Amino acid sequence: MTSRIDTPAAAAASGETAEVFAAIRKSVGTVPNAYAAIGALNTPALQAILSADAALARGALSAQDRETVKLVVSTIAGCDYCVAAHSLAGKASGIPADTVRAIRALEPTGDARRDALVRFVRVVQESSGTIDQAELHALRAAGFPDEAVVDIALAIAIITFTNVFNRVNDTTVDFPALK
Repeated sequence: MTSRIDTPAAAAASGETAEVFAAIRKSVGTVPNAYAAIGALNTPALQAILSADAALARGALSAQDRETVKLVVSTIAGCDYCVAAHSLAGKASGIPADTVRAIRALEPTGDARRDALVRFVRVVQESSGTIDQAELHALRAAGFPDEAVVDIALAIAIITFTNVFNRVNDTTVDFPALK
């Protein structure tokens, strides 16, 4: 399958785009197709997403929490690219493979804290953010501080951008097949 928007190979990038791609390669070893397409088409947009992710990494959510949020949102959105990417990233953050599968299925993981996060994100997504006070109380009861709500909202915003772009582009998945 080929993406809908033709973009040059990441190796052909020059100038500021090449610099951004070099930083991505240094960090993750390659330039994923989604980043290659976004960066080739609008380097400042890619930089904005990378900056937002960097801010998110300094927040109240652990790497596993951030990947959980992104995986739930991507699953609900039906973004095969982001589901594959964040399944791999979730495993790399230390989430066991069976837990990643449960998150993708929106089923209980057996971890009450993670399940509370999955539920909260799912309710926020399905309600466009209009939630009952009880949902916020449940998140707090699971051990998430109020600061985590900001980070959850930011993670949702970041992954929503990539979900939408990858769905429109039908970005070719360059991650291992899901198991």
